[in-house]
Amino acid sequence: MYLSTDDAAPKVSVVMPVYNAAALLPTTVASVQAQSFADWELIAVDDGSTDASAQLLAEVAAADLRIRVLKTPGNRGAGVARNLAMDIARGRFVAFLDADDLWHPEKLVRHLEWLQAHPAGLSYTAYQRQSTPDAALVAKGVGVPSRVTYRQLLVTNVIGCSTAIIDRAIIGEMRMPDLRLRQDFAFWLAILRQHGPACGLPVALTTYRVHAGQVSGDKARAARATWAMYRHHLQLSVPKAGWLFANYALRGFMRHHIPRLARTLGWLQQPAEMPPTF
Repeated sequence: MYLSTDDAAPKVSVVMPVYNAAALLPTTVASVQAQSFADWELIAVDDGSTDASAQLLAEVAAADLRIRVLKTPGNRGAGVARNLAMDIARGRFVAFLDADDLWHPEKLVRHLEWLQAHPAGLSYTAYQRQSTPDAALVAKGVGVPSRVTYRQLLVTNVIGCSTAIIDRAIIGEMRMPDLRLRQDFAFWLAILRQHGPACGLPVALTTYRVHAGQVSGDKARAARATWAMYRHHLQLSVPKAGWLFANYALRGFMRHHIPRLARTLGWLQQPAEMPPTF
């Protein structure tokens, strides 16, 4: 159970793993600094970057005392980096943001206001998906269900990592498993299994920027990681893991290639609200 004894602790700790993200990192950090809700700390973890990411992080931390920078011993993966940040996080709420994504200026204030009316150990929002890092271009909205259970999430992960907030007063000090990929998916499942359904705000308050070099952009690698999570991490039987993997593959294919049918089947939703592009 989360019990803060630090009167100066911020309400929200933003956790950001960073690996060779120098090209997009400045605008990502700026989107946190532009939040209308100012009671936050940003804990960025350089995960063995070989580009200018470490230097950029040092510069923003020197200019903004709300930003703290950690470093992993080599490239350990996003799960390890996020756990390292959570180990020193002071806020009751932990918000996740990847180093190549963006938040709308009202992301934290609207998400936290919504959580007052819909308490949950894990919550998430809709998001926008851009096929280019150029933030001036219009993005496509990806909607979310208002509620998702453990069994429903097993079939398909509807929670974008950079949209998620956990409430440590409810879930305590849980951590991500040490998986190179799908560690966030596995983490959400563990939370739902122990603490009940997650709740979704159907407003697109995050932009997911698609670009070359993304680990999650390698579809074959992502598929292998999903199978490994089902079969080895969750230790599901071959028939059950196979059924879930087939659903995952089919839904993903239809969302990207037959979106009209996917919407008809309820496998693709539009956000209830799309704020202006940011």
